[in-house]
Amino acid sequence: MAKWALVTGATSGIGWATTEALAAQGFSIFITGRRADRLEELSSLLRNKFPQVQIKSAAFDISDRFEVSEFMKAHYGELAHIDVLVNNAGLACGTEKVQDASLDDWETMIDTNVKGLLFVTRGVIEHMVRKNSGHIVNLGSVAGRWTYPGGAVYCATKFAVRALSEGMRMDLLGTKIRVTNIEPGMVNTEFSFVRLKDQVKADKVYEGMTPLSAQDIAETIAWCVNRPAHVNIQELVIYPTDQAHVGQVSRTL
Repeated sequence: MAKWALVTGATSGIGWATTEALAAQGFSIFITGRRADRLEELSSLLRNKFPQVQIKSAAFDISDRFEVSEFMKAHYGELAHIDVLVNNAGLACGTEKVQDASLDDWETMIDTNVKGLLFVTRGVIEHMVRKNSGHIVNLGSVAGRWTYPGGAVYCATKFAVRALSEGMRMDLLGTKIRVTNIEPGMVNTEFSFVRLKDQVKADKVYEGMTPLSAQDIAETIAWCVNRPAHVNIQELVIYPTDQAHVGQVSRTL
């Protein structure tokens, strides 16, 4: 019987790379995201590259409780077969100080990074509990451990991901469901462009240093989910070699 993985935010970056990494290990993939055209592109790529696996997709916004609910109802039977849930969808908006920041940016980050993760998890986890197996992988961040100027609310959302991951493990104690929190440092994806809304500024974030790639994180996720059933990788902090800590980066300019 095929193993199934559901990946949120699969339309770019870590989510896209994770679908490829899991498909390479034989997982059939249910990909989700807001951009239907990107989901179609990824579906086509996966079918051509991994003809042995099944691919399904659904376009919706995880921050919209109604859309998530409709997705869960429409795919209730299919979600019962999900073995791995990768809560990848997330974003940062802006770098302003608290006293100058946009309330809209705060709401977007909280709705996506915290509420969206919860909405999707709640819809999938009931099936995992019923069959007493599964693995939930949450994409946190080093910002979920250490704060920095201009990132208070983004950091707060990733602190929440860490707390939720730990709380899930406690609530699920006695089941065979595993929970992993992956906490990357600097990864060169669309993240900085989405945050800064300027490609030149986004490129400067990684200037003169070698950041992590989406594939680096995807390979780590694939390794975690393929540990023996009695092994739970609770959390992993992953920095590029050129980054010692949040805000401490070695650059050659």
